[in-house]
Amino acid sequence: MISLQAFWMGRDRQYAGELTDEIRENAEETLGKVNALLERAGFENINAVASGWRPRVLNDVTSNAGKKSKHITAEAIDIPDADRKLAHWCLDNLDVLQEIGLWMENPRWTWSAKGNHWLHLQIVPPESGRRVYVPSNAPPLDPDFPMPENVA
Repeated sequence: MISLQAFWMGRDRQYAGELTDEIRENAEETLGKVNALLERAGFENINAVASGWRPRVLNDVTSNAGKKSKHITAEAIDIPDADRKLAHWCLDNLDVLQEIGLWMENPRWTWSAKGNHWLHLQIVPPESGRRVYVPSNAPPLDPDFPMPENVA
């Protein structure tokens, strides 16, 4: 399970001036929902975070990060998913994401040429309202990732 300490990635100390009560509450809600998902999915052994809370100054220098990223408000998390098994599980169990109250970026956009793939989850719906959404107009990083027919 993912701890709050792992989610902060040391940024709670380094950027303490930007850490508000609202951000702390969002982080607790995010982790509660993400850990519930990990438990339901049988991935309780995951305890690492690729990206948790991102103060705006860090978000601004993070490649491919949106200017309105939910990481800034601690309403999103990126979980390492090198073998893409968690992404596949989530796509096969969208009803569980809905029940828990999570949305995910389309895995075609959460891929790294170095193999450092991740799963982006957030506790608020994207502008599209879609459970699995495309995060940008940029071309997918992994256009060959197999998507279920019920997901655009």
